[in-house]
Amino acid sequence: MKNKSYRIHHKRPPQKTGDYQSIDETLQKLKKTEPPRSDYRERSLKIHGLICAKCGREFEEKTRHLLTVHHKDGNHLNNPPDGSNWENLCVYCHDDEHTRELLGKYLSEGEE
Repeated sequence: MKNKSYRIHHKRPPQKTGDYQSIDETLQKLKKTEPPRSDYRERSLKIHGLICAKCGREFEEKTRHLLTVHHKDGNHLNNPPDGSNWENLCVYCHDDEHTRELLGKYLSEGEE
């Protein structure tokens, strides 16, 4: 004798199509309540110049995209107006900085 699997099939109510006007209104409300986008990268480039703080490489306007802003305390929401939590790092040094942090955490976990 075969065992039959019994499944309970629930009928799902048909999904209602949304009111697109209310969705647009909701999106606008959300956009109004979100904090303004910070321009800390541009501010950091103005304050610290187009130079990597780690390797000293200087950049021109056409290569400025290779400069990133590193937050010294690791908190990307900490953006003081004087730029004291930032340092401009080239993409290579920035990657190296975070790799060292990960390696340090990994090695310190092994000591415990």
